[in-house]
Amino acid sequence: MKKYNFAIVGATGMVGRTFITVIEEQGLPVGNIHFFASARSAGQRISFMGSEYTIEELTPSSFDRKDIDIALFSVGSSLSREYAPLAVGSGAVVIDNSSAWRMDPDVPLVVPEVNPEDIRLHNGIIANPNCSTIQAVVALKPIHDAYGIKRIVYSTYQSVSGAGKSGCDELANTLEGKPARLMPHPIAGNCIPHIDAFLDNGYTKEEMKMVNETRKIMHAPHLRITATTVRVPVYYSHSESINVELEKQFDVNELRELLRNSPGITVQDDPRSNLYPLARNAAGKDDTFVGRIRRDESVDSGLNMWVVSDNIRKGAASNAVQIARELIRIWEES
Repeated sequence: MKKYNFAIVGATGMVGRTFITVIEEQGLPVGNIHFFASARSAGQRISFMGSEYTIEELTPSSFDRKDIDIALFSVGSSLSREYAPLAVGSGAVVIDNSSAWRMDPDVPLVVPEVNPEDIRLHNGIIANPNCSTIQAVVALKPIHDAYGIKRIVYSTYQSVSGAGKSGCDELANTLEGKPARLMPHPIAGNCIPHIDAFLDNGYTKEEMKMVNETRKIMHAPHLRITATTVRVPVYYSHSESINVELEKQFDVNELRELLRNSPGITVQDDPRSNLYPLARNAAGKDDTFVGRIRRDESVDSGLNMWVVSDNIRKGAASNAVQIARELIRIWEES
């Protein structure tokens, strides 16, 4: 197989470093690779596949004459809007982890287990969805295909690493009794129903990301969805209670087997043995774990399930690397 040249933009952040780990684990055919970060990190050394590389400062000329095929971005939205078009202009395909491009109608929003065909529609940028959305749609897509979904109610319990290293530091500091700096209240011993800014409709940006991104990824623009997102004092992995009203009647055992045989899903559903997905067990893994699968007896064709996944791996880095792998497969076949 041909080797492809990569760039990792935001290489020293939590997701950027996980890009490196996942690429190494999956053995992507990497030729040359460049690592970009802020001026503060430039000049530091970073290890990849047994070799040492120097981190380069991200500047407007970073992509000139680099012959980069795929650029994995994990920087803030403003930086992505500034630098992603420059990378595309140099000939790279950008896979972007920020919210900058997700709802752009000309940019595909991709979860490879759900809508890999959308990768072919890119114009140089492919967006990686929000972490809480990714794990939800992995679990929902096979159900939607088999039974049709009328309505979704999301209730999420999101780890502090969703706010990056500063979120993890915030939990550690407030556990020691220090005041909250990043979040509006101390997260230690607490649940905060406030992730990102509040909007005029009373929802937060995080909640509306889940609503709008789910619709886009699943090509269901009129799907009825509501969400409540909560930050909890857990370092890694997001947990979600997902309530679904289906178009068709279903057998719980058949639906459980459908999920068991769907890509990217591990079913853990034996409550009598205390077996169900747990945040600490999902950490460091790429699968989406589904359990507590049961009928919602308050409505016709209602379903409840508990969905857990590592938000830094499947919710960010691993999903982006999966997109890169699928993109390479498409190139190899053309």
